[in-house]
Amino acid sequence: MSKKQEAILDAAIRVFVRYGVQRSSMGDIASEAGVARQTLYNAFANKDEVLRATIRLFTARSLERIDAELTDGQRLDEQLNVVFEHTVVAPFMHLLESPNAADFIEGFNQAAKEEISRQEEQHRLTIEKLLRPYRNSLKAKQVSIRQLSDFVQRSASAAKHSATSRQHLNSLLKTLTQLVICSAENGRENVA
Repeated sequence: MSKKQEAILDAAIRVFVRYGVQRSSMGDIASEAGVARQTLYNAFANKDEVLRATIRLFTARSLERIDAELTDGQRLDEQLNVVFEHTVVAPFMHLLESPNAADFIEGFNQAAKEEISRQEEQHRLTIEKLLRPYRNSLKAKQVSIRQLSDFVQRSASAAKHSATSRQHLNSLLKTLTQLVICSAENGRENVA
């Protein structure tokens, strides 16, 4: 992705948050980005394409931040907190601060929802990677890493959409983290 495309997508995020997805236009995005409409259309064919690209960009940035903050010496709860901060808390706070949060969410059409599903799989894979050192402990409890990572990702996403405040979200995520810790309680194995 070029720097110009990235700048356009940053502008699109601001517009979507400000007006909601449905009420935003390509003209609004071009104006916010400081580019001609034709420049915008040369980069992205339509608003759906812009929306899908913003979802991919947001995910790529969150995964970069996660990778930068995760260390081998961290406990599992600390690692999960890093993942949740960037995949759940940050988007929640962004929406909480938006005057048009409901419009923003309702504007996600089927194509955007499919893109979100693909990006959520990236988050699940990140969680799966964190759980690999606990493979034997989980296996002894008849829980696969795939099952648990799927449960954690989906539960965290549900918490993001159902929480009523930052405090409520933190409480839900803390409970989820404790459930994961209990599942992996026999400890970390040395697994490559």
